Amino acid sequence: MKTHQKVPEQARTAFFNAAAIVYNSSMPTPDYLVIGHLSQDMTPEGPRPGGTAAYAARTARAFGLRAAIATACHAADLPANALEGIAVHCIPSAATTTFALETTPRGRRLHLRARAASLGWEAIPEGWRRAPIVHLAPIAGELPADLAGRFPGRFVGITPQGWLRAWNADGTIRPAPWPEAEAVLSHATAAVLSLEDLGNDESRIPALAALVPVLVVTRGAAGATLHWQGETHTIAAPPTQAVDATGAGDIFAAAFFIRLYHTRDPLAAARLAAHTASLSVQRRGLASTLSPAEIRTLLENPQNLRFPPEHL
Repeated sequence: MKTHQKVPEQARTAFFNAAAIVYNSSMPTPDYLVIGHLSQDMTPEGPRPGGTAAYAARTARAFGLRAAIATACHAADLPANALEGIAVHCIPSAATTTFALETTPRGRRLHLRARAASLGWEAIPEGWRRAPIVHLAPIAGELPADLAGRFPGRFVGITPQGWLRAWNADGTIRPAPWPEAEAVLSHATAAVLSLEDLGNDESRIPALAALVPVLVVTRGAAGATLHWQGETHTIAAPPTQAVDATGAGDIFAAAFFIRLYHTRDPLAAARLAAHTASLSVQRRGLASTLSPAEIRTLLENPQNLRFPPEHL
């Protein structure tokens, strides 16, 4: 991927000349492979593990799938306890991608404090490259644009957040253009991004929707919009008491990709994903991912996933 931002001094990284760290990696071929950085998120309550890869893989595991993560991080930061039952192939890095969250009168502001090594095709174990569902989940521009084209015949889900952001010299995250959008999305089955990823710029959505068969734009408490076959569908968010929305979009995306893979029905998949995300915001951190029992309840009671006609 073309580099279009300067990494702040405190976020510069270097490779360790060491073998990959593996955790529960005897899995020959996973059902759901997510590729992207794990992160450390600095919160008022202290640091906690995060990153789309962690939230998505935990969600896939809750759906009963064999989940795996290909990532890069510092060895000491690998959150093994939070990834129980998930296979991890980690490229050792001098740092783990780290974000600090600042609350301002205008809303939240993210700062990049450190960035792990970039990831490429060689970072993915050979057997894992045959996973039926591949989720490309960059959070800090760590994946090359051509990676999307390396999985022919697979379901390729994209959460392009890390391709849609840049950072200033002090690490402040800001929305950025995405010149490689066509190169990535032309190989995707579906993509999920947030309106916040686009700097709340609605005008960018039509061009992106034209590049991918299915696009979902999440809108927090306002739900989501599904762009499919030239039409736009509004997906309502079930009423809930939100405690922490961190990771909700990642959980939405994983649930959506999994359900779309199995049903080929974007509307049904989006409704399930909306309910999954609405439950997740009632908890904090990685504990916000649903349990297998909660997923079963949603799947076994499809009437709970229907909305009144005025919401569709």
